[in-house]
Amino acid sequence: MSAAWSPLLVTPVVAFGALVYATWPPAGTIAPLRLAVVRAALAVGAYAVLVVEGLGALGALTAPAVALAWLLFLAGAGTLAGLRRRRGADHRPWASAVGRLRGFRRTAGRGELLLAGGIGLLVVAELVVALLAEPNNFDSQTYHLPKIERWVAQADLTPWPTAIHRQVTIPPGAEYLLLHLRLLTGGDALYNLVQWAAGVGCLLLVARIVAQLGGGRRAQLLAAFLIGTTPMVTLQATSTQTDLVVAAWTVCVATLALDGLRRRATAGEMLALGAATGLIAITKTSGLLGAAPMLVLWGVAQLRVTTTGSAVDAGPAGGGWWRGTLRTAGASVAILMVAATLAGPFLIRMTADFDHPLGPPRLRESIPMQRHDPQSILVNGLRIAHTALDTPIAPLRDVSAAAIEGVARLVGVDPQDRAITFGTTTFPVRSWYPDEDRVAFPLAGTLCLIGGTLALLRPGRIAPARAGAVRAYAAAVGVAVLLHVSTIKWQPWGNRLILFALILAAPLAALWLDALFRRRATIGAGAGATDTGRPRAAAGRRSVAAGLAVAVLAGSALAGVLAISYGFPRRLVGAGSLLTTSDWDTRFIRRPQWAEEFRWAARQVDEAGARRVGLVQQNDNWEYPWWLLLRDGAPHGRPDREIVALQSVLPQRPAADPAGVDAIVCTGNRDVCADLVPDGWQLEFRGYVGYAVPPT
Repeated sequence: MSAAWSPLLVTPVVAFGALVYATWPPAGTIAPLRLAVVRAALAVGAYAVLVVEGLGALGALTAPAVALAWLLFLAGAGTLAGLRRRRGADHRPWASAVGRLRGFRRTAGRGELLLAGGIGLLVVAELVVALLAEPNNFDSQTYHLPKIERWVAQADLTPWPTAIHRQVTIPPGAEYLLLHLRLLTGGDALYNLVQWAAGVGCLLLVARIVAQLGGGRRAQLLAAFLIGTTPMVTLQATSTQTDLVVAAWTVCVATLALDGLRRRATAGEMLALGAATGLIAITKTSGLLGAAPMLVLWGVAQLRVTTTGSAVDAGPAGGGWWRGTLRTAGASVAILMVAATLAGPFLIRMTADFDHPLGPPRLRESIPMQRHDPQSILVNGLRIAHTALDTPIAPLRDVSAAAIEGVARLVGVDPQDRAITFGTTTFPVRSWYPDEDRVAFPLAGTLCLIGGTLALLRPGRIAPARAGAVRAYAAAVGVAVLLHVSTIKWQPWGNRLILFALILAAPLAALWLDALFRRRATIGAGAGATDTGRPRAAAGRRSVAAGLAVAVLAGSALAGVLAISYGFPRRLVGAGSLLTTSDWDTRFIRRPQWAEEFRWAARQVDEAGARRVGLVQQNDNWEYPWWLLLRDGAPHGRPDREIVALQSVLPQRPAADPAGVDAIVCTGNRDVCADLVPDGWQLEFRGYVGYAVPPT
């Protein structure tokens, strides 16, 4: 596909900047720039989803149509910015932001400069990797990216016959965003930037949440540093996975909900909450486990504000219990309606094809828990915690795993029970290695557990000015974690699914660390001015605790650097480095032996002059390379070549007839392929990949 429309990629970026200006909050708002970024990001994300759904319904998912849509959006954003400029001549947000940056450089201490510098260097390094690396995530090869190619080929969102049900049953919100890049650029060179932008958004928003909970500048930097150096975040920020995207939308809900603790929500804030909730639902439904407690927190706070006017910055007093209750109920319904507008069309398609909005039974039963008794939830939670906090220390891993298995037997639960364990996987697994799909976060996770516990039990010690808000927020995060371990089965890749909870909890860890450093300095000064033993002992304990905290932060920084340098499957140094590996081989870093096999089969198909090619594959096979080689990739690609599936797991979408294709390409099981190849055709296999052509 042509990249003639690539210059129009600037339109979403310019429109985003215009919306940041247009939606800048009034004076007195906490972290106004970050809130404006949230509003602009939600507007751009929601519009991107609506454009795909709208053009897909019309059968017009083409580059010219998408380009026109973004030009119209830019015109609208520019109009809003112009109206804002006329309403307030003294509105200069960029000058204000630059002034704050200069003030930070003048007043920041050495520690704050180190934190900010470390965050900045990692973000830039991630950007470099994201731009250099070809998409090579395993799931992306199987279903994230093939679905985009199918949409482009058919110019609509109609489900298609496929052997890989996840291509049509997994919520496609992140892929909708990638589709815009695909149509405008003609390729996947910029795909990794979506997750990179989501990672940057998470850093900004955890810092804003800290500010909303009463934390100062150092605490905000600590939160961003803690998340920015977590290997899972560092690695996913250069990937075409979807976990950072859903985490960013979830954190948007959290920061908007916290604004509702302080004042009565406006219609615009309700619209933003609805958009964020809808973007979560259309991207990855597990993120709703984090959004739901935050929305409940917002609803309870709004009920209190509108009925009693007792919240901080609540404005005018409430107008009575019934009136406030009706207003809150109406606002909640409005939020759900906005969310349904974004996620509804996809759910309707799922219901039409599978008689259920959540897809086929195999999807509904593979990931969600089938048991919800307290014993099973306990065992599931312990296993999830073990995998999330895994370390390279093998004896520690073995001892803790054995203890969990002992607890499981004690409460009468099989630790490998399929009702609480994904597929055929077996607990425990090694998860400390820096791989984007499973890497653990023991340092950040431990700090979040400590900070969350203290926020619940003694919030006044970590945030004296906002103790009530801190405890309420910590309770919401705790409920999110409980919902996750109660509904999602343990799996070796489960650390990705709970990433949103880690990011939500990071502000609590940062508040605790900041309070620890602050008390250490205070007690140290007091001990120096007295001869009594108690202050000296207290100062000693605080010094030890602060020293350990600094060591953990240093370890976290090292983990982040090692992840971006040596992490898998995209690394800057070592074997398989992006700097020394070809673009095609980079795509196959996880399975190097397949790189030439795919090319070999594509050459045979090309030599046979095939225009219509049939696919034979299993549920976890790689399909995306076929789209690159047979349609878009030189020298064997033909834009007019049709790729169809010869198997289908969709009851209402029958597979193509093998007799109606000019060639067949296969991955995985040779016997399955042989059963579908017409009699007399030539079938050849080379390892993982095969092809079949009619006799000449």
